[in-house]
Amino acid sequence: MLRSKFAALRAFGGCVALALAVQPAGAEMRPSLAFSGVTGLIDMPSGDQQLDGTLSVVKSQFGPIGRTTVTFQITPRLSGSFRYGSVKDWFDPPQDDISTYFDRSFDLRYQILQESRYIPAVTIGLQDIIGTGVQAGEYIAATKTFGDKVKVTAGLGWGRYGSYGAIGAPFGARPEIDFGLGGKPRTGQWFRGDVAPFAGVEWQVNDKWSVKAEYSSDGYTAEAVDRDTFDRKTPLNFGVEYNIRNTIRLGLYSLYGSKIGFSAQVALNPKKSPRGGSIGPGPLPVTDRRAAKSWGDAWFNDRGSLTAMRDQTQAILSRDGIIIESMAVNAGRVHLRIRNTKLDNAPQAIGRTARALSAVMPASVDRFEIVPVAQGVPLSTVVIRRADLEALEFAPGADIAMDQRVQILPAAASLPEGAIRGAGLYPRFDWGLSPYISTSLFDPGKPFQADLGLRLTARYDFAPGLFATGSITKELYSGIKRGTFESNTKLPPVRSNADIYNTEGDPAIERLTLVWIAKPAPEIYSRVTVGYLERMFGGVSGEVLWQKPNKPYAIGAEINYVKQRDFDQLLGFQDYSVVTGHVSGYYSFAGGYQAQLDVGRYLAGDYGATLSLDREFANGIKVGAFATLTDVPFDDFGEGSFDKGIRISLPLAFLSGQPTQKVSKLTLRPILRDGGARLDVENRLYDTVRSYQETDLDAAWGRFWR
Repeated sequence: MLRSKFAALRAFGGCVALALAVQPAGAEMRPSLAFSGVTGLIDMPSGDQQLDGTLSVVKSQFGPIGRTTVTFQITPRLSGSFRYGSVKDWFDPPQDDISTYFDRSFDLRYQILQESRYIPAVTIGLQDIIGTGVQAGEYIAATKTFGDKVKVTAGLGWGRYGSYGAIGAPFGARPEIDFGLGGKPRTGQWFRGDVAPFAGVEWQVNDKWSVKAEYSSDGYTAEAVDRDTFDRKTPLNFGVEYNIRNTIRLGLYSLYGSKIGFSAQVALNPKKSPRGGSIGPGPLPVTDRRAAKSWGDAWFNDRGSLTAMRDQTQAILSRDGIIIESMAVNAGRVHLRIRNTKLDNAPQAIGRTARALSAVMPASVDRFEIVPVAQGVPLSTVVIRRADLEALEFAPGADIAMDQRVQILPAAASLPEGAIRGAGLYPRFDWGLSPYISTSLFDPGKPFQADLGLRLTARYDFAPGLFATGSITKELYSGIKRGTFESNTKLPPVRSNADIYNTEGDPAIERLTLVWIAKPAPEIYSRVTVGYLERMFGGVSGEVLWQKPNKPYAIGAEINYVKQRDFDQLLGFQDYSVVTGHVSGYYSFAGGYQAQLDVGRYLAGDYGATLSLDREFANGIKVGAFATLTDVPFDDFGEGSFDKGIRISLPLAFLSGQPTQKVSKLTLRPILRDGGARLDVENRLYDTVRSYQETDLDAAWGRFWR
């Protein structure tokens, strides 16, 4: 056995020497991804990190082992991963006709040293920190780049990364821990037990092709030894990868001397659109007021002239999907309220509105007050001096200079004197018919299921802030089946019956509500929603929010009285009802980081708090995580111990390059339980109003001139 290990090391050393000797010139090396979905080689991690903000998805398979991993580079040094893995032939004989073992796991990695001329990049990693422990392992990995073509990695691993070729246990034995219900960190195991070395080399042949070789310290004890799901013959792995447009990478590998594996990797850089930016129409030039249209000497007392100004401004803004809610003009100022229905960037909507005003307003009007409106309520007042607009359009650093000169003030609820409303806005009826996909994830028998169908939506606006909305779905393909295992919840089944709602609601009334959103004071917003609030609950929801436009924080409160809906999601209700609500605090940090703390009562009657942390980029991509702890004991909560998950929002404008406000949202929960469940009501106030507050406008201001 010892001789075979030395032979493997000699063979691996030959691969390293060959790669170091052959280094043709070419593009700079980019960090690659391993089978486990983290930055690494083939099946081993490395000391590299992805570019800050990178969101990656890796699907890998060899023999009976399959993994799907989502990884987010939270900061330049810190990354987190959620993984869903499977091992075929795990249960022999099968249990409940299931022979495949499915497992969920979370990872965290932190780079303690960044690579320099003489120092390698060094990363400490924790794998499967709160799961079942089947995938649990810890490591320290160091990676050094030689030239611009070769990277060499060496490291030490514990847990499953220390299960082959161990050289000792410097920090004591690794205790056996019963993971129980899962969901809790097993800190007592970290960096304990046998430690083993691993190493690898990556050679980037050119900007498309790269080859890899590694010596693995993962003995696959549970899979290859205890369960005999495959034959692990050697610790050496080899692979070749092909890069497509720096976003997609495909790999083919020889693993452990007995299996051929493959991986498909998608890595998105939120700071760089795959389309290279928006391909919508460009902005109009700023019109010098010396060329502005003359409206005579007494235009501000002539309602016909004011109406013509509104209509001409609207004609310009229509191509960008901007609708004028109202306009008030006097000799030196224009107060314009707008609704942005198309552009995905708030400063861009402000900038294009200012350009339109420069083309229409009389020369004496120097102060542009642009008030964005959402759901019928004004959000803030963006004040722009016309002289600044004219002077800075082609100036170096124009975006920063304009950002420093613009004022963001509270917006009054009432219209200014003499305001003219937009033409034909209220009442208004809109409807749409579109396809939908509904997914069910992580059921042990069928981990991915989906329904396909059509969704009919409708909205009727009675007046600003007062509207009725609804949606009805009809399945065309029913792929979601009843859950493999019956719920053993000890709480009211407010969420654990989701599979019954999935299978019995066809057709279904998703929502049918009457909504009133108002602004009782310049810094206070309110919402009342009545009806079928979501597919499982209906009732009454009320909310109030305090938000100053120039502050990074806000405070809100919500209270709801709801009753559980029938499984068919038509008009009936079940017997269960509850009063639920929260007090919420919001804070926007520099760099796009946002925190939210909700404290209160949840749908199952439990009391507790939810902490959410998100990172949002200027283009609207948002990645975050949340965790909820309540007074429900872990044993009563069930598998997972407490509610937690990852959520991702991808604006379609980022992917398509076309201006649109549509967003694709995904929430990944290891398991859906009843504890910590919150009402899923639409039009919550903070998400409605914050895009046009100073903190968010500053973060995205780079597109003001576009």
